[in-house]
Amino acid sequence: MEKFCSIWKHTFWNGVGDDLHYRIIEGGQKSTWLSSFKTSSQRRLLTVVLQGAAGVGKTTLAKKWMLDWAQDHLPETFHSAFYLSCKELGRQGACTFAELLAKKCPDAQEAGPQVLAQGQKILVVIDGFNELRVPSGSLIHDICGDWKEPKPVPVLLGSLLKRKLLPKATLLVTTRPEALGELRLLVDQPLFIEVEGFLEADRRGYFLRHFEQQDQALRAFRGMKGSPALFPMGAAPAVCWVVCTCLKGQLEKGEDPASTCRTPTSLFLRFLCGQCPPAAPGHGPAPRLPTALHALSLLAARGVWAQTSLFDGQDLGRLGVSESDLRPFLDGKVLQADADCEGCYAFLHLSVQQFLAALFYLLDGAGPGDAGGCAQDIGDVRALLSKEERLRNPSLTRVGHFLFGLANEERARELEATFGCRVSLDVRQELLRVTRAGDWPFSSRADTRELMRCLYESQEEALVREALAPVKELVLHLQSERDLVQASFCLRHSQALRSLSLQVEKGIFLENDGIFLENDRFWEPGMWAERSQQDHHSLCRWTELCSVLSSNENLTLLEVSQSYLSHSSVRILCEQITRVTCNLQKVVIKNVSPVHAYRDFCLALVGKKTLTHLILEGSIHCDSMLLLLLCEALKHRRCNLQYLRLGSCSDFTHQLNDFSLALKVNHSLQSLDLTASELGDEGVKLLCGSLRHPNCFLQWLSLENCHLTEVCCKELASTLIVNQRLTHLSLARNNLGDGGVRLLCEGLSYPECQLQTLVLSQCSITRRGCQHISDFLQGDSSLTHLDLSLNPIATGLWFLCEALKKPGCNLKCLGLCGCSLPSFCWQDLASALASNQRLEVLDLGQNSLGQSGITVLFEALKQRSSPLKRLRLRADESSAQTQKLLKEVRDSNPKLNIDCKAAQAASSFYCEFPFFTPQDNFPVIY
Repeated sequence: MEKFCSIWKHTFWNGVGDDLHYRIIEGGQKSTWLSSFKTSSQRRLLTVVLQGAAGVGKTTLAKKWMLDWAQDHLPETFHSAFYLSCKELGRQGACTFAELLAKKCPDAQEAGPQVLAQGQKILVVIDGFNELRVPSGSLIHDICGDWKEPKPVPVLLGSLLKRKLLPKATLLVTTRPEALGELRLLVDQPLFIEVEGFLEADRRGYFLRHFEQQDQALRAFRGMKGSPALFPMGAAPAVCWVVCTCLKGQLEKGEDPASTCRTPTSLFLRFLCGQCPPAAPGHGPAPRLPTALHALSLLAARGVWAQTSLFDGQDLGRLGVSESDLRPFLDGKVLQADADCEGCYAFLHLSVQQFLAALFYLLDGAGPGDAGGCAQDIGDVRALLSKEERLRNPSLTRVGHFLFGLANEERARELEATFGCRVSLDVRQELLRVTRAGDWPFSSRADTRELMRCLYESQEEALVREALAPVKELVLHLQSERDLVQASFCLRHSQALRSLSLQVEKGIFLENDGIFLENDRFWEPGMWAERSQQDHHSLCRWTELCSVLSSNENLTLLEVSQSYLSHSSVRILCEQITRVTCNLQKVVIKNVSPVHAYRDFCLALVGKKTLTHLILEGSIHCDSMLLLLLCEALKHRRCNLQYLRLGSCSDFTHQLNDFSLALKVNHSLQSLDLTASELGDEGVKLLCGSLRHPNCFLQWLSLENCHLTEVCCKELASTLIVNQRLTHLSLARNNLGDGGVRLLCEGLSYPECQLQTLVLSQCSITRRGCQHISDFLQGDSSLTHLDLSLNPIATGLWFLCEALKKPGCNLKCLGLCGCSLPSFCWQDLASALASNQRLEVLDLGQNSLGQSGITVLFEALKQRSSPLKRLRLRADESSAQTQKLLKEVRDSNPKLNIDCKAAQAASSFYCEFPFFTPQDNFPVIY
């Protein structure tokens, strides 16, 4: 125990234990668990898990608490605390549990019963659970309860965690987050504590202690804080030491430290070059230095791929080097003797190991398969960057970042000058091949964010430009200032970009630009000034990002959704939109705050002649000023808007007179979507007045879920007769009923009516309504697309079948999804399909056909003369009979696409019907 105390007191960062911060994240409260942890009479079995990133102080904190435990219990117990390092034990062969404990206490091997008797007074620290290299899930299957049975060390530790060994002991486990899933399978009701390491104030204090001059300390601290990628890494004391070491030397020479703090790659490159002794004047680097650097990078790479951070003399011997060869790196603390495992070495911090592992791929002759076969256990660049490998081994993600960072010509030359090695930039082409070969699918926002991080790390404009050359569409989820900085850098070099979607999380910008609250409290004056300065930096990066709107002539679509902006950030975005060089054609604004942002967007779009499509959804309730601005935009002589969607507009009726006037003046608008607006019957009557005006050019109108009833249907019917431009109308999710359908059908029956598409899904239509629809369909109607989904029409299908049989019926698409169709109606439908020569799409999803219904329908569809091209229905494709029928239909009618799977959704599923298809995120009329 005295040796253990000495080790802990002389850790590399002496005195930082009191500065480390932690918080309970699951299983208890800080005030109660700590006293229980130190009380020998505590009866509840306790397992505590310290989780956190590499180097934040989990081991230091565990050792500190172990000392507290030992000091409380040592006088009255046999031996109360055991420290088991997974990093060290992972190199050990099979042994008994008694032998395992004997390594820490020689008497424990013969005192098993005595130790068991004092189980509640025993603390076992299992440090570095993530260092155990075993197949996922294997620890829960191989369990041992015998102290004297030899087992592999991971099995013994798994048994200890499952409380088959020392069942009454208190367990303290440290691990990185990536191993939590495996650990949760082994422990019962653990207390999870996140070790946060240095908070901002601690980092600032560390800098002040490291530098002799306060102004230099604060300048260095500001340099690190100004780097969104580097500052979070400062939670680890080792990283703070690296930053202080590098910047102190630069500041003493009068150099600007800004470039060193720009990215983690630039920092660790400066650290690596600075820790090696400078060459004598007129002489190059030491002769053995290139060999030592190559060996060190190979050691790091092998460790990363093997997921280990501890190396012994044998590892060095396999590389053909000795401790003396690595002396420059040992003296510079790049590599260190491990405090817990005698004769072993570890890198200063995991980031240093990851950096050197990335360097391995650039050193000339260090590719996988080279170096005498030493690198056969190291994956190539494609494996390094693959999603599968990164999920299995999260450490590879940071290695990938560093690899992009080192693929920089200026940095390569610095390495060559310092170490006398040859650095090959051939890896740049491999990186480009990987990014272009689909290994980086832009299918998820996480993939896009990862690519932005890698490209930013390179700080190589030519590389970014080449990598993004084929990218035409980007979806960016900005969750932090770091994301903003990286995206703004990359977008400047993405000239092929045509579509940009942004989602900005809360906290990036200072909300309201004046009053900022956090956790329902006002910021203190000093904190406010600091937050304002941070907001200034964010706004500068935001300006750079938004400038792509006016600098990229190919960018024509912008979507901003689910975003928390500020007045200042909105003004910056709008200022770029108003520029003449901005060629935006389609703009989507959804669920954006602050609410007044919508007004600014409308004002910016007034007179924007390139704009053809506009969607505004979200916080536009009761904003009369917004609607007035929108009306002004529609009336502007340069308005070319063709598509307009206003979602959930509750105050629309108060501005209908202005809007109606705008529709009469505007000659460009062809599509209007007012879905979920509180129009009501009176509002529709006012709107119909504009639709009947000869200067109204609308072709497509959606009044879905606008609180309409039978009352407004007569007005709509007369409008359909007068307005011969209107070809598409959606009245879905309105309680029109059979009476409303009857009135509509009267208008549809007139030859002047040119309506082609009618959506009446979920409109309370029954059998009687189908009779009215059937009557007008038989009269040579212009209607080609009809959606009656989610209406209880039941036996009303018979009337529709009668219409389909008539040669005057022009229907091409019919939607009957979820219409409660009875089983005895399928023969009527089969008969109608056999005689109909126009129907191309039929949706029967969410209707119970039964095997007999399917058989009847499929027999009719075997006819080669059937025009049907797409059928959607509920059917069990696993049925042998269904499979046989499907094959027969597809053989005899190969042009027919039958979709069975899409129709197996729950009954609440709202039918999708192919009237409108998304293209460039906007509906397009067939």
